Amino acid sequence: MANKEKTLDDAFYETLKDVYWAEKQSVKALKKSAKAAEHDDLKQAFITHGEESAVQVERLQQVFELIGKTARSKTCEAMQGITSEMEEDLEDFGGTPAGDSVLAACAQAVEHYEIARYGTLKTWATLLGHTDAAKLLDETLQEEKKADALLTKIAQKLNAAAKAA
Repeated sequence: MANKEKTLDDAFYETLKDVYWAEKQSVKALKKSAKAAEHDDLKQAFITHGEESAVQVERLQQVFELIGKTARSKTCEAMQGITSEMEEDLEDFGGTPAGDSVLAACAQAVEHYEIARYGTLKTWATLLGHTDAAKLLDETLQEEKKADALLTKIAQKLNAAAKAA
């Protein structure tokens, strides 16, 4: 029996499962980052976005419901790589003048991945007629962009301080 040809609907569901896993990992990584961060603004940004990410996980569960699928996750290789790199960087740079700069850079790698994925999911949801799902995905996309902009602002201060050290 031949395999059924994959559709955009299939790609949407598979990517949704991937992002669901990634977002759950992001919540854990943000908690760890908040503990490791020394600069108050960075620590607070991690705490705030960690809470926001927990809501984003719930929002993804709503998206699964809206498209009539079970909320399942599948291992996201990209997020696994990014968080693994963060662990290494924390080991190498934790407690150094560059530590918070490196931590902010790792967090931005996560944000950029999420921005790319949520942008794609929103576009696909719109094309597939999942209007309510697209709105929820856009809400998360805007939060991710806002978190990235805040990290950029904080990183500029941290980078200058790290360079001066």
